[in-house]
Amino acid sequence: MRPSAVVGYIAIIILLLSGATATLRVFETDESFNYNVPRALPNAPNGYVPTQVPCPANRPTVRNAASLCSNETSWLEVRRNKTNPAMRDFFKHISLGNFDPVSYLDQISNNASALPNIAIAVSGGGYRAMLSGAGAIKAFDSRTENSTGSGQLGGLLQSATYLSGLSGGSWLVGSIYMNNFSTISSLQTYHPGYIWQFGNSILVGPAGGGMQILNSAEYYTDIANMVGNKETAGFEITITDYWGRALSYQIINATNGGPSYTWSSIALSQGFQSGDMPMPLVVADGRNPNELLVGSNSTVFEFNPWEFGSFDPTIFGFVPLQYLGSKFDGGVIPPNESCVRGFDNAGYVMGTSSSLFNQFLLTINSTTLPNALKSKFSDILGAFGKDNEDIALYSPNPFFNYTNNTSLVANQTTLHLVDGGEDLQNIPLHPLIQPERHVDVVFAIDSSADTNYNWPNGTALVATYERSLNSTGIANGTAFSAIPDVNTFINLGLNSRPTFFGCNSSNMTSPTPLIVYIPNFPYGTFSNYSTFDLKYENDQRDAVILNGYDFATMGNATRDQNWPACVGCAMLSRSMERTQSTVPDICKQCFRTYCWNGTVNSTVPAEYNPTPALQLLSSSSSTGYVISPNIGLTTLFTFAAIVYDLI
Repeated sequence: MRPSAVVGYIAIIILLLSGATATLRVFETDESFNYNVPRALPNAPNGYVPTQVPCPANRPTVRNAASLCSNETSWLEVRRNKTNPAMRDFFKHISLGNFDPVSYLDQISNNASALPNIAIAVSGGGYRAMLSGAGAIKAFDSRTENSTGSGQLGGLLQSATYLSGLSGGSWLVGSIYMNNFSTISSLQTYHPGYIWQFGNSILVGPAGGGMQILNSAEYYTDIANMVGNKETAGFEITITDYWGRALSYQIINATNGGPSYTWSSIALSQGFQSGDMPMPLVVADGRNPNELLVGSNSTVFEFNPWEFGSFDPTIFGFVPLQYLGSKFDGGVIPPNESCVRGFDNAGYVMGTSSSLFNQFLLTINSTTLPNALKSKFSDILGAFGKDNEDIALYSPNPFFNYTNNTSLVANQTTLHLVDGGEDLQNIPLHPLIQPERHVDVVFAIDSSADTNYNWPNGTALVATYERSLNSTGIANGTAFSAIPDVNTFINLGLNSRPTFFGCNSSNMTSPTPLIVYIPNFPYGTFSNYSTFDLKYENDQRDAVILNGYDFATMGNATRDQNWPACVGCAMLSRSMERTQSTVPDICKQCFRTYCWNGTVNSTVPAEYNPTPALQLLSSSSSTGYVISPNIGLTTLFTFAAIVYDLI
């Protein structure tokens, strides 16, 4: 990596951690949400503790990543039967002028390769990203009240094949899927004691009532006992075990955060098997032992309902997710070894994607904490870091001896994973740009904290683009659309409204999706909270969700009445190229408006501090938000200190 890139990388991390609405307003809750019904599938054999079980007759192996797994290819055929009708419904309320998109979809309905293949990606950024992304998903969901009217985008979610999340975005994806693909309206409830009640910080634990009956002392004791039982069973633990358990209380609607719920159980749920929902993907980064910095050449891992692994050449393989924790060696489980199930705890998977604790060791001296506190917290966090306890530990390493001997991953008995945005690819695009998945368009929801005021400036897209340029190395031939520098994003306003990248695919040597970049931007509230703010009152929560709804719909199309049509044009663009169809006039206009045309302005911009596009809501969160480095860091340090006392 160039020295300047290293400096920039560290600077952006410090910025991240120092911060680390129009005619229709939707605040409704869904009273049909049944809080007494167990959510998802609690199918782990022994709660949070990974447990030995007999191996199936067809013993699990590591699969080469040269193609998709048979489960995914079979599921895609089922899902395609649902996305095509969903797109037809979507275009019944989206006009493309004199072009009839419903007739077009009918004409290509029997040609699977011609049908649009749509994905949605939700960035990291803690609760800010989770809630802002929730607003966008709410806007895309046809089940949301009034979302299929004029100026609305309801049905885009039903039309999508993939939905990926990273860090805070993984909490959103996980909460939706662990709760039976619930609507945001259902999760966004006022019932005390249930999930998405963030007025009680994760450091305090859930309020009483509903599924939760614990006070703070019982909350920590319960977490400590569950994690301790995992350690007693012979599995190494890290701070991510505690973090994932705590997260689960807030986002999984089950007693004690559902310790028996696994990520692989998604593949067993009836709704998913029937193709009624997109395929969820969660991203994490690999980190070498005893390292703190995660560079652009780090291995990117994905969790999908069936598998865990990477398309990167450092691994280029996938293992059956439900058998993580088994002792794979050379791609197989030896005959004298039992299989293990329950390691893929849903909270642990989401916690893995959001393991940022090691970054505190990089930034503690840059904070304004008193020296005495710095010393104290350095001692506490140093205890985590010295033995690699500041990461998510996957032990035994399922890829041990699988790849060639020069691979660090193959030589490690344990696999170390961290927050999926630590390589600066804070939008989980990696699984969606793999050629094997043939994705046409990605709606990329970016709530990164790239600037001093916690707004995105395109850093995540730049990181993915720069990684793709290493075509003979870590990128492994994966292509990506050209992306300008972050100064251009700000100078040209590309981070203040949606922007399309990769509109002209004829300029590309390899197929790559059209990227519809949708950045966090203030419409009715300042949604630029610190990544590490862990407490949101209901009015703040709802205001951020509503702001996400607004920046996804551009204020219900009041900022641009053509925006819904432009979304439709993006959905159909690659398909129309393949079928050599004439581009409708409205789409030509949309591409002139939203496609980045290659213009660059790299001069250093003024401080980016946007003004709201709409009138501010009258809530406590609407007065603006200037970040104090102490706010988020202190809360996470407190969590670390409490956990340290429990270990």
